[in-house]
Amino acid sequence: MNATCQCGAVNFKTPLEKPLALYICHCHECRRQTGSAFGTSAIFPRFNLPSSELLSVYSRPTGTGDTLNCYFCRQCGTRLIHATTGKNVVSVKGGCLDGLDFKTAIHIWTKSAMVPIPEGSETHSEESEYTDYGRTQEELDQPTALRGSGGNETAEREELRAAELAGARGGTGYSP
Repeated sequence: MNATCQCGAVNFKTPLEKPLALYICHCHECRRQTGSAFGTSAIFPRFNLPSSELLSVYSRPTGTGDTLNCYFCRQCGTRLIHATTGKNVVSVKGGCLDGLDFKTAIHIWTKSAMVPIPEGSETHSEESEYTDYGRTQEELDQPTALRGSGGNETAEREELRAAELAGARGGTGYSP
């Protein structure tokens, strides 16, 4: 699938023609990050991102204690990809992808939903069951679910961000 940011500075192609899974998350964290009623995440096997000169990253802890790296266009600020440290999949933000089939979307954190959920959709009041998607491409062909961002404490987020700013500003390439 082709993806691009709002200003067009960042363009990339996903490693598969359709995502392993598609989630519409209604949690408070996704609503804050998008400034909208929900966030859309298309799950793909991990891949190399475009030039690091084009991207910035914001890192924060997840509700499970992992670190989520949120990559966005340095020029226009469009969120493009979320990658959890140590995981073999990434979440490409749905708004930057062309041709998603939203009929297959799984709605999570529906207890926080601000908009009606389409009748017949798979729904979960909080997280769906967690699957790590395996370590090989063969294992990636059999996904069942994804653990979303849920929510987290502001103090934990600020503590991680302060530690990150204090020492992790090196490196030249992004590989979420």
